[in-house]
Amino acid sequence: MKLLHTADWHLGKTLKGQNLLDDQIFILNQLFDVISDQNPDVIIISGDIYDRGIPPAEAVELFDDILNRFAEKKLPTLIISGNHDSATRLNFGSKLFRSKNIFIASKIEDIPAQVVLEDNFGEIYFSLIPFFDPAEIKAKFFDENAERLTFNDANKFYVDLARKNIPENKRSVAIAHVFISGEKKTDSVRDIVGGAEGIDAKIFSDYNYTALGHLHSPRFAGKNIFYSGSPLKYSFDEANHKKSVAIVEINGYGEAKIEKIDLKPRRDLIIVEGTFNELKNRSRCDDYAQIILTDDAYIYNTEELRDSFPHFLEVKRKSHLKSYDDIQESNFCKDDPISEQFAKFFYEITQEKLSEEEKTAFEEFLKEIYSEEAEE
Repeated sequence: MKLLHTADWHLGKTLKGQNLLDDQIFILNQLFDVISDQNPDVIIISGDIYDRGIPPAEAVELFDDILNRFAEKKLPTLIISGNHDSATRLNFGSKLFRSKNIFIASKIEDIPAQVVLEDNFGEIYFSLIPFFDPAEIKAKFFDENAERLTFNDANKFYVDLARKNIPENKRSVAIAHVFISGEKKTDSVRDIVGGAEGIDAKIFSDYNYTALGHLHSPRFAGKNIFYSGSPLKYSFDEANHKKSVAIVEINGYGEAKIEKIDLKPRRDLIIVEGTFNELKNRSRCDDYAQIILTDDAYIYNTEELRDSFPHFLEVKRKSHLKSYDDIQESNFCKDDPISEQFAKFFYEITQEKLSEEEKTAFEEFLKEIYSEEAEE
């Protein structure tokens, strides 16, 4: 059986004020090109369909269109909720969708959601494990006086519950949206409820393949435990990522062969560095850019860079300067004149002493402030 595994679409996402809907439409159309080329038997989406619990209408319309296209292809589509999704909203219409071979699991159940599909070698059991808070597991399955469950405890309990419905020696696949201990996040990955608690990959060791969502770069988190990653770059620390979907083939012995199919975005997400004049004179680049200026002097007219980078999203200054947070208040004496405190502050930040001209300018500035206050 051939699976197409994707996750973390984050429909409705904006980045530095830029609406990414057109980019998401572009990349999801490309996903259908992969489907046409690879002819998978099953589509798996491992959570974070939307970027937030109440997605914008245009994001919902896009997902509706995608589901209709899956239904037209008569492809079994298995979907779980992630920590960015609203379980209740994503669950809407799920019973009706089953008649179209679209299975959505967004809430924990007494019996975990399961889909059984067949190929030439027999049945494959799919366990749909939506994202949940451990408190939900405790409230549903444990006494109210029971101790607090960790994410590991709660997920192990629910996965063990799912395994009870899988006959021995049957091939099986888990679909989950979790943070495996020891893995690395990016800025666009929101911490799971209650912090960044990870879970042990061994929880999924009995499955022939585990299709994970939550982390945005494609990677293994254990034997046959794989994060497909997001289809687009959603933060600048993902600039070096290679985005893809996973094609997974499971043979009659339950062995999983995993292949990454690269995706090409409408506009890439890049980081460029240089002086203002260097970057201003570069040839046009239509990617979404974070610009890091290396000039010593502060640059005010950064909009002029749009001739070279019309879609830049952010301009930062690369500097040796300290962060304000690094300065200790104890380094300053409140009884010292303001001009002396400012001189110390300037040195702490720049490691340079004020010049005589700068001292004079600051003294003149103080005189103007005092004069205005006296007039009031």
